[in-house]
Amino acid sequence: MERRVSPWLLLVVLLVAAASGRNARADPQVPCYFVFGDSLVDNGNNNDIASLARANYPPYGIDFPGGATGRFSNGLTTVDAISRLLGFDDYIPAYAGANNDQLLSGVNFASAAAGIRDETGQQLGQRISFGGQLQNYQAAVQQLVSILGDEDSAADHLSQCIFTVGMGSNDYLNNYFMPTVYSTSRQYTPEQYADVLVSQYTQQLRILYNNGARKVALMGVGQVGCSPNELAQQSSDGVTCVARINGAIEIFNRKLVELVDQFNTLPGAHFTYINAYGIFQDIIRSPGANGLTELTKGCCGVGRNNGQVTCLPFQTPCANRNEYLFWDAFHPTEAANILVGRRAYSAAQPSDVHPVDLQTLARL
Repeated sequence: MERRVSPWLLLVVLLVAAASGRNARADPQVPCYFVFGDSLVDNGNNNDIASLARANYPPYGIDFPGGATGRFSNGLTTVDAISRLLGFDDYIPAYAGANNDQLLSGVNFASAAAGIRDETGQQLGQRISFGGQLQNYQAAVQQLVSILGDEDSAADHLSQCIFTVGMGSNDYLNNYFMPTVYSTSRQYTPEQYADVLVSQYTQQLRILYNNGARKVALMGVGQVGCSPNELAQQSSDGVTCVARINGAIEIFNRKLVELVDQFNTLPGAHFTYINAYGIFQDIIRSPGANGLTELTKGCCGVGRNNGQVTCLPFQTPCANRNEYLFWDAFHPTEAANILVGRRAYSAAQPSDVHPVDLQTLARL
């Protein structure tokens, strides 16, 4: 006797299958993502060290699901946005609290106030310079060798990872353009200083390459001379960006493009440059296209441009945060970070990247 399947049962099976399909997530485009940088991408590594450069208090993180985690923004950082676009389920965790399982999919070594030069940011207390971040990375690599069984397996794993490195902002903001604390602006012209920075950066990035990094994106330094802090201190009208600062940064960024070309001559190397300066400039030129209305003031801060003193603990920030370019005296809002992250991942213009965007880098 032929048994008939109930149409209701069939409907239930189809609905469950459809729900399963919706809930199943594709694997990320790369198995792991490692982050190096400063306060633009720090997500908690400075929380438990003796530093003034910390953001583990409200209203920082007011729009982030985990609240005030140590991110210097109201919500997502650029690398949070990038990790989403790469397909990771979770944001890349801070190295300071990461476990072995998390090491396999990547960690964030970034530290607020860090620079290429070891002395950079010292007036703010403890921080993990790029040299220190590389030491932490080398320790992590040894842990990966233990987890995966041998050096060849670790090297194969790391060769598939994406690495983003964003250093240099503090070498200008908290070094060269702070003559009361640092002597570098008296020792070097902007051209000479860029050469000195790039020479040291080259040696440091070679350590990264020698320890397995093959897909490396260098984030250019953004328009520091347009931050609310610099506008408050050095702009006559509080609107016009400080050309002296931005000009020095442009010299450094041009040398980063040459640095990428040099590294791409090494076996297996796929280095690329993300033109954060140009992307930021483009956002400032046409803010309306991105829903931004306030470009010169921090959403949270004190004094002229809300930039003379940065966001204070428990201060009430602006309500329309998605319309502000800057969250505090120095750092972009989540809205701006998402815009930069999106263009780093998928270039909107050829000038956004050199030679490839992160989406392409993931496939190489």
